[in-house]
Amino acid sequence: MTAITRSDVEHLARLARLDLSEEELDHYAGQLDVILQSVARVSEVAADDIPPTSHPIPMENVFREDVARPGLDRDIVAAGAPAWEDDRFRVPRILDEE
Repeated sequence: MTAITRSDVEHLARLARLDLSEEELDHYAGQLDVILQSVARVSEVAADDIPPTSHPIPMENVFREDVARPGLDRDIVAAGAPAWEDDRFRVPRILDEE
């Protein structure tokens, strides 16, 4: 695997429109190289016979059943609303559009 060079970091910085100092270019080249080496090590360990997982232990659905229940009475909701119009809450306009 090839290492990330200072010129690679300089090129990436130019693409990202970052103005990096000489010291930063050297610093980030070393950091990015370590990151890429770590990713390469993980890729070596991953095997085709191991299925991808999101959890180390099997998970099962722990949610309750979805059962329809009656909602609140419309008249009670309207009575508690500061402003009510055409069976809806009336709120202040937040945009200057018509």
